[in-house]
Amino acid sequence: MGTAIDRTRAALAPAALDALLVSPGADLRYLTGYEAKQLERLTCLVVPASGEPFLVVPALELPAAQVVPGLDVELVAYSETDDAYGLVAERLPSTVARVAVDNHMWAEKVLAFRRALPGADQALAGAVLADLRMRKTADEVESLDRAARAIDEVHGRMGEWLRPGRTEREVAADIAEAIVAAGHATADFVIVASGPNGASPHHDVSDRVIQPGDPVVVDIGGRMPDGYCSDCTRTYAVGEPPEEFQRYYEVLLRAQRTQTDAVRPGITANDLDAIGRDIITEAGYGEYFIHRTGHGIGLEVHEEPYIVAGSRRPLEPGMAFSVEPGIYLPGRHGARIEDIVVCSDDGGRRLNRAPRALSVL
Repeated sequence: MGTAIDRTRAALAPAALDALLVSPGADLRYLTGYEAKQLERLTCLVVPASGEPFLVVPALELPAAQVVPGLDVELVAYSETDDAYGLVAERLPSTVARVAVDNHMWAEKVLAFRRALPGADQALAGAVLADLRMRKTADEVESLDRAARAIDEVHGRMGEWLRPGRTEREVAADIAEAIVAAGHATADFVIVASGPNGASPHHDVSDRVIQPGDPVVVDIGGRMPDGYCSDCTRTYAVGEPPEEFQRYYEVLLRAQRTQTDAVRPGITANDLDAIGRDIITEAGYGEYFIHRTGHGIGLEVHEEPYIVAGSRRPLEPGMAFSVEPGIYLPGRHGARIEDIVVCSDDGGRRLNRAPRALSVL
């Protein structure tokens, strides 16, 4: 199967690319294991379609790169007064006509490469890397499973923190601490959306005081030491919730369960989205499901594939993504249920194990 760099290099010629240029971020970590700092100085992995890859680093970052476990590419250090972009250009063949830059490379670096390689067209590396990264290896799936178990542990403690009289911000602080205590390197996001705030899918936290009977949407995730991410949403009720909320929560639960059960190779992202959306629409809440069903996850919390209407991408074994339908009633309350699911050879494997039924605290 080869290394990630080997698989990437093999994909360049079919994509009519002469070289790949990858700056710090998830793509670089995927290819090399190096979690490099984003700096104004250039750090760049160069993968030629023919020839050996090399990693250009500032001299002051060389010691950090040298101790990266398993980093098996030539390290090319440059001093403060060197032209790093010219250095890359000099080491590439003069016949280079088309290079791909990683999708998140800073604009100033993209433009600097354009000046250094004036004869080369630029393309996005995502055309190659996204296809590789979205198909997880067994080791990557195990990493995602560990992340899911860690975030499930935090959801299992929600009764310690969610209660009337506390603010969303106070609860979120406890959750963030628990995410790290459960084994994450960082707590990347904590949504605590109580009462009417639950109708905003990307509400963060506020100083709103949680009231008796409030539904509360809790969407949390972080990054594990190996770089792989967790993301899981559960909706709780702090005391007896409104009857209207209980009615549509049961609809949402049925939709989410039906969708996770439907994951299998060959089903398209569009059709998986439609399965849950149709259930919610038939129950009269279609206008309140206002986002896609899910997103891929790995070294980034949002990556390919996206489970969205209109996407004809068929699911394949190894693809990992969220299934997270929601219902949001403006000015009243909302609910979302989210699990990470991996497409397997004969179906789907739900990584999150936290109970999905409404939890009344």
